[in-house]
Parts: sequence; structure tokens; C-alpha cells
Amino acid sequence: MNELAPITHGDPIAPVILGVTSILAFAVIGRVAARKLGQPTVLGELIMGILLGNIAWYLGFDLITVLREGPRVFDVVNMTLAGAPIDVVASSTFGADTAPEIVRIITGPHGGQVMQVAQIVDAFSRYGVIFMLFMVGLQTNLDEMRVVGADSLRVAVIGVLAPVTLGFAVTRLLRPDLALNSDLFIAATLAATSVGITATVLQEMGRDKTRAGHIIIGAAVGDDILGLVLLAVVSGIIVSGSVNITDITTVIVVSSLFLVAAATLGPVIVRFAASVLGRLDIVEAKMFTSYLFVMLLAWMANLAGLATIIGAFAAGIVLHDSYFREHVGQKEERVVSIRELIMPLEVILVPIFFILIGIQVKLETFFSWPVVTLAGGLLIAAIIGKLACGLGAFHSRSRWVIGIGMVPRGEVGLVFAAIGRTLGVIDDSIFAAIALMVIVTTVIAPPWLKFALARQETPEEPEEPAVNQP
Repeated sequence: MNELAPITHGDPIAPVILGVTSILAFAVIGRVAARKLGQPTVLGELIMGILLGNIAWYLGFDLITVLREGPRVFDVVNMTLAGAPIDVVASSTFGADTAPEIVRIITGPHGGQVMQVAQIVDAFSRYGVIFMLFMVGLQTNLDEMRVVGADSLRVAVIGVLAPVTLGFAVTRLLRPDLALNSDLFIAATLAATSVGITATVLQEMGRDKTRAGHIIIGAAVGDDILGLVLLAVVSGIIVSGSVNITDITTVIVVSSLFLVAAATLGPVIVRFAASVLGRLDIVEAKMFTSYLFVMLLAWMANLAGLATIIGAFAAGIVLHDSYFREHVGQKEERVVSIRELIMPLEVILVPIFFILIGIQVKLETFFSWPVVTLAGGLLIAAIIGKLACGLGAFHSRSRWVIGIGMVPRGEVGLVFAAIGRTLGVIDDSIFAAIALMVIVTTVIAPPWLKFALARQETPEEPEEPAVNQP
């Protein structure tokens, strides 16, 4: 019986539908479980991805085997199509142990289908990262942050310098065999703070409008911005292959110019687009403008040698519903916001990213003592580095609470690790160690922050007055 017959007579997109939908279904299970346990949804999706990846790989599922190896599989296919022998390319990429299995899958009767599904999942996950950072930027209220700007800035700067310095020192001490590029990138992954996780806890405790709450949110946003610039610098060093002051300066200047250009020219572009689309329904105008704008800035960031997520974050900061008031008539009593329009895309695509990140965590690497020690060292550096940043809040009596609120790494730390893996400076063992650090900081931070807030019978600072919007 010809096993290809059912495939040739069926819809070629059917395997993609099944594969992507199955992965999303597991993400939903993980999200629901996390909600029931009172944990961040990102944690449930990540752990579900780890379980799915390792169990399915052990059972011999070809798709999971390919997804576990990440973009390197696509590189092998591309080099093979360019004329290189697949056995040689696979061996040099994966080593003698993994290469035969990858070659068997790619050259097998269903290799085309497996690679097609894997590429779609990878593409969807990349879209998810873009929309995730776009939403973070969209929810960043710069006016509110200015109220506690000085304290937030100091907390953010310390919150980047302290964990990065400690992370670099720990990596050099525990893994002296690693290249400098790997040390730099590992250290950079400790810079981020998960805005969403901390903000959720503050809202649940009714402390999001206090001075401490504003400092934490402002500093977390500042950490993301500084972390993205740091990511651009480290990526530039890796791509150029050397630590050169001129190259570093160039990357910093390009990053700064890009953000300035996005902030100054972005509103002009958005207003022009809103004017052109003025004849459309306001929902259509907002959706088309938002989608095209975030993709434009993501592409331009990549063109400038930066990560696409930098452009997505900048697009979120620039976009605002007020740009559509003059050009798009609104007869409805309530008009849907940009955030509400984009959220369905984020809800579908972001979980795929976290499931994929979890799939790529290879539990067998934890049987290595260097991996365990590195994970422990990074965890200590990650916690101490963020706790220290509370000292930057000169005018706050809640320095301890602020430091705890900066601890969770969540989604942004995983994004950094995924980029490092794509660049080839983070291998499977290091990736697993970073993932463990992200998981632990994400798990311990919410209950720790709730406990610290609960010990304060009343907020130490009075609530800030609402900030007037222009």
C-alpha cells in the first residue's frame, strides 16, 4: 500500500492545521492549569511545552524532534538545497549523535510535511513575540511614568547593571570554557523584568496606583528598553565577531536614532495612514494601521541591524487611539481600542511561542553538573541583582517591595534566550539553565511580592492622583 496516497488526495494544508492546532491546544491546557493554581499563564504554557517536548520526543514524534532543535534544522535544509551533502551539514550542525535522526526525518517520506508544519509553527511564534512586545509598548503610559521618573530611572539602571554584572561574573566563574560572546549574551538575559506579571500582582493587591507601584512599573518598562538596547549591542558584537568600541558605539547610536525616529516620524506616519483610511470603518482603520505600522517598524529595526522586537516595542509606544479621532468618524457610543483589536492575535500567537520555547528545553541536559551549577548561579545573580535595584528609589519607603517586584523575568527573558540560540551563542545546556532561571523567578516572585505587600497593613505611600491624559 502506498502510504503517500492519502496525502496526495488530501488538502496539503491539513497537516499544518492539525499540527498548529494541537500545539495551541496544549498551550490552552497549560494556561488554564496556571490560572487554577494562581500562577502566571506564561509559566503554565512554558511548563506544558517542556512536558510536551520531552515526552513526545521520547515517544519518537518526528515533529517534536524537529521543533526541539530550533532554527538550526531550517539551516540544514537551506544548505542542502544549495548543494551541500545533507549528512555532512547535519553532522557539523548537530553532532554525530543527533544528526542521523534529523537526516532520517528530513529525507523520509513525510519529511516535507514535517518541515512545513515546523516552519509554520516557528513563523507563528515569531509573530507572537512581535505582538507581545507591541502590547507591552502599547500599555506603557509615559505620562504616568514621568511622575516618578527619577526614581524609576535609577531603579531601572541598577536593575540592568547589577544582574548583568553578576551574571557575567557567575558565568565566567562557573563556565570558563565558554566564549566571551556567550558570556555577554547569558548576562544580557538577566536584565529583563516581566512587566505583566508584576503589574497583575499589584492590581490584585490594589497597589498599582501607589508611588511604589508606579516606580516598579516604570522601572520594569525602563529595564525592557535598556535591555533591548543591550540586546542590540550584544547582538552587534556577535555579528561583527569582535568587541570593538566603534562597533558598540555604532550600535548604540543606531538604536537611539531608531527610537528617536520612531517617536518623531511614527505619529506622522500614523496620522497619514488614518487620513488615507478615513473612509473605512474605524475598526478596519485601526486594525490595518496598527498591523501595518508594527510590521513596518519591526522590519525597519531588522534593517537597521536591531532585533525586530525593538521595532514592535517602539510601535506600541507610538500608537494611540487619539490619532484616529480626527480622521475616522465614530457614531458608536463606544469604539473598540487598538489594544482590544490586537489582543486576539496576541492571545493566539503568543502561547505558541511559549510552547515552542518549552519544547526546546531538553531535560536530559540537566543531568549534567555544569548545567545545574550554572542554573543555580544565574538564579542567585538574577535575584540579588534585582533586589539591589530597590536602593535606587531614594524617595520611597518600599525599597524591599520594589526590589521583589523587579525579580520575575517571564516572557522577555525567554525572548532574549531564544534570540541567543538563533545567533548560535547559546547551546542546549545553556538554554536549559536560562529557562530554569526564568521559571523559578517567575514562580517565586508573585507569592513573594504578595507576602511583602500584605505585611504592610496600609500602603506606605498615598495613592498618586490620576494623571491627566492629553
